[in-house]
Amino acid sequence: MEPSKTVGEYLVNRLYELSVRQVFGVPGDFALGFFDLLAHSRIQVVNTCDEQGAGFAADAYARLKGLGALCVTYCVGGLKVVNPVAQAYAEMSPVVVISGAPGIKERVKNPVLHHKVKDFDTQFRIFEQITVASTVLRDENGCQEIDRVLESALRFKRPVYIELPRDVVQLPAKLGDHPSVIPEEIDQESLREAVDEAVKMINAAEKPVIVAGIELHRFGLQDSLLRFVEKTGIPIATTLDGKSVISDRHPLCIGVYEGAMGFEDVRMYVESSDCLILLGAILSDVNLGGFTAHLDQTKSINATNEKVSIRHHSYDDVTLRQFIKGLIGSNIDKRKTREIPRRVPPIPFFPVQGQRLTVQRLFHRLNSGLEDNTLVIAEPGDALFGGADLFIHGATEFFSPAYYLSLGFAVPASLGAQLARPDLRPLVLVGDGAFQMTGMELSTIARFGLNPIIIVLNNRGYSTERPMMDGPFNDVLEWDYGKVTEVLGTGKAFEIETEDQLDNALISAREYKAGFCILNVRLDPNDSSPALRRLTESLGRRVKQQS
Repeated sequence: MEPSKTVGEYLVNRLYELSVRQVFGVPGDFALGFFDLLAHSRIQVVNTCDEQGAGFAADAYARLKGLGALCVTYCVGGLKVVNPVAQAYAEMSPVVVISGAPGIKERVKNPVLHHKVKDFDTQFRIFEQITVASTVLRDENGCQEIDRVLESALRFKRPVYIELPRDVVQLPAKLGDHPSVIPEEIDQESLREAVDEAVKMINAAEKPVIVAGIELHRFGLQDSLLRFVEKTGIPIATTLDGKSVISDRHPLCIGVYEGAMGFEDVRMYVESSDCLILLGAILSDVNLGGFTAHLDQTKSINATNEKVSIRHHSYDDVTLRQFIKGLIGSNIDKRKTREIPRRVPPIPFFPVQGQRLTVQRLFHRLNSGLEDNTLVIAEPGDALFGGADLFIHGATEFFSPAYYLSLGFAVPASLGAQLARPDLRPLVLVGDGAFQMTGMELSTIARFGLNPIIIVLNNRGYSTERPMMDGPFNDVLEWDYGKVTEVLGTGKAFEIETEDQLDNALISAREYKAGFCILNVRLDPNDSSPALRRLTESLGRRVKQQS
């Protein structure tokens, strides 16, 4: 790679060195200089229909590739990605936000420039709240700031913000030795004590169980988790946002633990354990089935990237990676095979001719048709809760914003995901309300020749809210979703009301690989998955109590 001559070139080259091959965004005058640099580099510019779509695409890209990036203009673009970036922070997705901005010299005497909201640093101060590191590049020393911020994204797996004034892009780069990821500092004494205490607790237990969460995805610890499971023979459940951190095919995988929202045999097995090994789990209300879970801290080992807690003891200087590595190298007794809940492979689906399709039968058919190269992306709502029961073949082949729960994620996420992993074909599960927010990123998907399969759960509104408190505010206009192929001049559409129509459409969609497919699945507005019914009934009681 040629040496960087300017600050802008340095940023482009550092992104490329860190395996970023696409940058998502929408151009604007304050960012045009940097977009031009990208266009003449080895990084592909993916200009989306809307900035929010760019944010969700970059988030999905980062989840699969380890780092994602987006570029927007000042305020009118930057403030539109606040929600996707907030989600990336909440869900530990390392997205680099690059915002063009008025030049440093243009800011003298505080002139009234277009796009400015209040002060020139208003946008910067907003992003300070939702990123792990942020900077405004002001001079040729910006290269050091770029390194600092990128290192934070990689270390903490959270988004970062780089504001690039347009008169800094072409400033000569003042180069130093840029760092790779700085090695973790290890407090060997704390680590040893934590591992020793955990090993004693595990070996003394009759029925230990692992509950694996989202941080294992983010920090690339899937293989380490697998080694630990196979070394110890301890059964493993995942949280909802940790789903697919281990293949559902693994004989020790018992499924998703989500309190009363999940399968009863999984809930009972986890909650009756005398040693809960929580690895990288966020104990959020959704992961805990609306706080219907019952996890006893006195029986728990809880390891996150920030600290390890064993019963009521805390080791603040031990990271998740260090702890799992320590457990793998320790003397933990291997468990003999015992009766555990089993993830049963899906039974074949036999469509009933002319039978009206239900949500339960929809997911039954999807489950029986998943393939080794299928990446399931589920929108919050019944797409997520029904999707939680799908039998995923490989590791990290199911994801959703299952903690932050922002609608509008799934369709643009398929764009970022397929560019990050062309070997996987996204199966997108999206409600009609969410599709109306960001579904037109199908235009970008078509332009870049991608081929996700989009399942629109068309129940004419927000089915998650209806059981909690219904009203006209939950309704949306019913679109003819399949007509999007006529608007875009590409893709394949299917109208579905019955079981046999669904079966035939999915067979055709699998065979059609030249572009995207969209299945408009018409469902009863009052129908929902059993998991969603259990959750919304619980949340509905809480809403009524508070109103």
